[in-house]
Amino acid sequence: MYYRISEIKLNVKESPSAIPEKIAKKIGRDKEAIMDYKIVRESIDARDKEQIRLVYTVDFELAGELSGRGAKLGLKEAVASTYTFVETGLKKMKNRPVIAGFGPCGMFAALILSEMGYQPLVLERGMPMEQRVGQVQKFWQEGLLDPESNVQFGEGGAGTFSDGKLTTQIKDQRIGKVLQELVAAGAHEEVLYKQKPHIGTDVLRRVVVNIRKKILANGGEIRFGTKVTDVQLIDGAVSAVQVNGQEWIETENLILAMGHSARDSFRMLHQKGMDLMQKPFSIGVRIQHPQELIDQAQYGSRDTGLGAAEYKLSHRCQNGRGVYTFCMCPGGQVVVASSQKGGVVTNGMSFHARDGAYANSALLVDVRTSDFGSEHPLAGVDFQETYERKAFAEGGKNYQAPTATWEAFAEQQEDGIKVRNCLPDFAVQALLEAMPHLGRKLKGFDSSAALLTAVETRSSSPVRMVRDEQLESSWKGVYPGGEGAGYAGGITSAAVDGIKLAEKIAERYRPGFIHEETTLRGETSH
Repeated sequence: MYYRISEIKLNVKESPSAIPEKIAKKIGRDKEAIMDYKIVRESIDARDKEQIRLVYTVDFELAGELSGRGAKLGLKEAVASTYTFVETGLKKMKNRPVIAGFGPCGMFAALILSEMGYQPLVLERGMPMEQRVGQVQKFWQEGLLDPESNVQFGEGGAGTFSDGKLTTQIKDQRIGKVLQELVAAGAHEEVLYKQKPHIGTDVLRRVVVNIRKKILANGGEIRFGTKVTDVQLIDGAVSAVQVNGQEWIETENLILAMGHSARDSFRMLHQKGMDLMQKPFSIGVRIQHPQELIDQAQYGSRDTGLGAAEYKLSHRCQNGRGVYTFCMCPGGQVVVASSQKGGVVTNGMSFHARDGAYANSALLVDVRTSDFGSEHPLAGVDFQETYERKAFAEGGKNYQAPTATWEAFAEQQEDGIKVRNCLPDFAVQALLEAMPHLGRKLKGFDSSAALLTAVETRSSSPVRMVRDEQLESSWKGVYPGGEGAGYAGGITSAAVDGIKLAEKIAERYRPGFIHEETTLRGETSH
């Protein structure tokens, strides 16, 4: 029998091979009684920098019964959490399901539907990985932007050029399915148990291609360079989608997993009458420090064997405006992540090793819908575009992002003014108020040499595609999901949302299913 035990602690120099001995000591048995073990969770306790510990939750197999000291601990039997998708529908679809977008949401929706035998068709406006990586490199080196295939669009979605973080605030058994599929496709097994798992952009690129191959092997089809440009409705239900302004593809099931940067698609959907609503998001800058400074602040030294240190900071301003760090990239780099001509937006990226000399994160300020200045459902998109155009102009109109040290920003020196001009006044004032407080939480964070890069606008979508309890939009048979639809915040939650959409489509094809009218709602369905 396997039991689950927590608070197994190792110092940073100890090998995980010492875990059985630690378990045996804690339950009052000999080491030989621990027949097998599996790490469920690993976290770092660095509250005492002189005694940093790795803390484990472990499932272990015990020879004999749990007794004595072990029994007093109240350990429970370890139960593996496995994902089982809904039963494949027995009613045949008239046309195969169509998925618009091949980021995490669209990818996992396609994977599940293909495993159910539905042979989905994926339409991705950007290029496959092999071609996309070259396009992005050319953009960074020469400033040549392809609006259809770039850091935001293409195989794997925006997460492909990121740190590949898998942390999420949602609780869902589908998370296990996501992580297991990522590992099967080439991600390191540590993502199954690390407290803050990440894949790294270099590994993620291989993982995405392997998932693509699995979908194809299951009978799915993926068309790259293929953008949904129109939707045909009959009696309020989808009947076909148009691609690239020309070809029509018939379908009764359409998943919209377009990502948070598909602004032209948002506008098309709004023009066609889909029910959309405004959603708050955030705006700010990327802030960069030497990784050594972060390691010193968090661990007291870089020579700990723990890898590059991370942080997560926040401050509530006197007027209630929130300032926080987001998408922290240890040992990473700041990149320009534009997807529209005449606009500059930044992001962070790390390789799996996280061995770069610098750490960066988004330093963001809450943007409320009241800041948009309009009741239009897409006013948030306009808001984002305004400041991305300002960043393009302040950077020299060549897709170079404006940068300034914190000192230059705070004291309104020339470079600092350029960065300030890329932000609304409320964001500038919030950053000025928050930085000293953040510096007290993490020593050196408010260093005068900290480098700011403008502008960060795409931490989340400014739009929510309203959907009902069946996860359908105001159009029957159309299922919006992931970050672009306003129902996820990162790779894992977007992938989970894609699985949910696939399940809902399968439910329609169960015997006896009745499509009931349900109330549309705009809240996030986590």
